[in-house]
Amino acid sequence: MTQSTEPTSTGPTPPSTFHVYDTTLRDGAQQEGINLSVADKLTIAPMLDELGVGFIEGGWPGAVPKDTEFFKRAAKELDLRNAELAAFGATRKVGVRAAEDPQVRALLDSEAPVVTLVAKFDVRHVERALRTTPDEGLAMIADTVTFLRREGRRVFVDAEHFFDGYRYDADFSRRAVTTAFEAGAEVVALCDTNGGMLPDWVRQIVHEVRSVAGPDALLGMHAHNDSGCAVANTLAAVDSGCTHVQGTVNGYGERTGNADLLSVVANLELKLGRQVLARDPDVAGGLAELTRIAHAISEITNISPFARQPYVGASAFAHKAGIHASAIKVDPDLYQHADPELVGNDMRMLVSDMAGRASIELKGRQLGIDLAEHPDVLSRVMHRVKDAEACGYTFEAADASFELLLVEELDGARPAYFTVESWRTIVERNGGRGTAATAEATVKLHAGGERIITTGEGNGPVNALDHALRLALGRVYPELAEFELIDFKVRILDQMQGTDAVTRVLIESTDGQTSWSTVGVGPNLIEASWEALTDSAIWGLRHHGVRPR
Repeated sequence: MTQSTEPTSTGPTPPSTFHVYDTTLRDGAQQEGINLSVADKLTIAPMLDELGVGFIEGGWPGAVPKDTEFFKRAAKELDLRNAELAAFGATRKVGVRAAEDPQVRALLDSEAPVVTLVAKFDVRHVERALRTTPDEGLAMIADTVTFLRREGRRVFVDAEHFFDGYRYDADFSRRAVTTAFEAGAEVVALCDTNGGMLPDWVRQIVHEVRSVAGPDALLGMHAHNDSGCAVANTLAAVDSGCTHVQGTVNGYGERTGNADLLSVVANLELKLGRQVLARDPDVAGGLAELTRIAHAISEITNISPFARQPYVGASAFAHKAGIHASAIKVDPDLYQHADPELVGNDMRMLVSDMAGRASIELKGRQLGIDLAEHPDVLSRVMHRVKDAEACGYTFEAADASFELLLVEELDGARPAYFTVESWRTIVERNGGRGTAATAEATVKLHAGGERIITTGEGNGPVNALDHALRLALGRVYPELAEFELIDFKVRILDQMQGTDAVTRVLIESTDGQTSWSTVGVGPNLIEASWEALTDSAIWGLRHHGVRPR
């Protein structure tokens, strides 16, 4: 497919620096239904880094205990190649010196190289929310930025409620921008906090602010999606001279969400010809990872992927039979605005879940297997994945299960560490409501040339099964003692079926150095969990170099 040439931006020539700033771990986590653990954040951050964003906002240390812990662990556990971590926080409190404000000090203690300060740029918020004077509101910005710069931090300023404030009192908002830059802020991100702006309004206001801030000032755009225009507003801001864009993966965020950063960067690179994602030569990264990363993060957040999401949705390049199909046979460009392979997606003529050749080949390459050298295997794997995903499986966040499927197709069989004869679980409660139930599981299997029967107990049937499986296999494979289950996610598919719905389980395990995820699907929670548990044990043993006994 030949990519057509798109028109380029008509706006002013921007400074050479362009920032892509991800706020998924902080602003995106405010979405209803999302509750990211520290482990979740530490898993998502490397994905964002691999994508090629320049900055990852990790949270609000000092205000949120989980975020304080995240930055403490991130300094030891994350090895980011493209991105820098940013700590989010507020300017000093009214009447308090910046150096004596505990939350400002917490920003320094996070050891993040970048600090992003939220500040009131709407005079109404200064007077009514902060209950202080406009001059004190400006002093809070200046003092905090100056203090943090003196302490060696790069400082970005989020101009909260900027556009609404500008439309109410443009003079104060302009003064706040000037104050932030004069105090040493590297970036001032103009925020449509209420999400009610339209592209023409954004374009005009940014143009006016650019004339005040000067041609070299780094202005940014932070858009919410309450008017349905967050991505369009972000592109309009860039067209008028913004060189720093903020957003979240999949458009996560409170109310109707934030600007979908994936759509923003895809439009900038594919439509406007601007390379905005980092390119580490040792990491694949870039737009080709867009779909995989979008779906992997969706699984971690436990929010179902939006099929009609631009660029990365399962339906983004899907076509039904009829007029579309006949035209696409002649030229795919006739019904597609971009080549789906450029964003790691796939054109589909039939209804199925995400499992195109491009994404499967990419996963294989990441696992050290070049499926291009095995076209017959690639075809078989593609069909198996498509069939499996149609039944409810997902391999976007379960690379270990996918690798086992791939090994099975390459070698003709899955590693035979054990053979399961049977398993069962019993949950019993003696007493009335409020009495704790007990769970027991019995596993019968063959390993190491013997038949093994074990019984395990746990605080639930899955926990009991896990204990029983470990007891059984531990006699033959003591290496299993190093493995630990660290995350367990359940999703009910086809929710309209009620208690008869299909269940998908994702399990994350670790050996203390590496973590891996497996998926199981079944008519109930127990069967799905058993499949994910056994896959986890097999993958762990294989990657520890253990041979079947």
